[in-house]
Amino acid sequence: MEIRKIVVDTTDPQAVEAAFAGIPAEAVACCNWPEAYPYAPEVAFRMFHTGDRLMVRFDVAERYTAALVTEDNGEVWTDSCVEFFLALDEKGYYNFETTAIGRMLLGYRRSRNEGVEHASAEVLASVRRTPSLPGEPFAEREGDNRWSMTLAIPAEALFRHDLASWDGAEVRANLYKCGDNLSHPHFLSWRPIRTEHPDFHRPEFFGQLKFNK
Repeated sequence: MEIRKIVVDTTDPQAVEAAFAGIPAEAVACCNWPEAYPYAPEVAFRMFHTGDRLMVRFDVAERYTAALVTEDNGEVWTDSCVEFFLALDEKGYYNFETTAIGRMLLGYRRSRNEGVEHASAEVLASVRRTPSLPGEPFAEREGDNRWSMTLAIPAEALFRHDLASWDGAEVRANLYKCGDNLSHPHFLSWRPIRTEHPDFHRPEFFGQLKFNK
């Protein structure tokens, strides 16, 4: 998948919205464990880059939404959570995991439990998060819940690499939607995962992303 370069002011919401409007949506729709977890909300993402920043927008329509985690690098996957994992090489990968109200976990690791290093507060602060929902935590709500999350990820947020720009980068990645502690837990992915049980930490199933210059 090719990621277009669009030079816009990423602090201008209208300019960012216009840029995303020209990007086709990709579904996060692989329900990899349907017998155990049949519930599948509607999720899509769009992506472009400016050179300095990678812009990722998730759009979610779900019946059950919760945002209880209050701190960054907390157990965000237990809430309504969208995730973006990417690898620049075979040594490890980054996991960006963000709740519906913008609490984020960011780490670098060799596998789920090996070589784990969480991002510093400074690195976390460099990733701009724009949720459509207010930022206050809330317990699970049932209804026609629709929300979006936009991430503006600077190249330097990949804190274990010296990536100067997204221009020309080639990475492997997968994108996810989960909610482990919701009344209807779910585990969706962009690219299919072929494991017996839910496991997003499987870079062998990542897809290819190529960033235009």
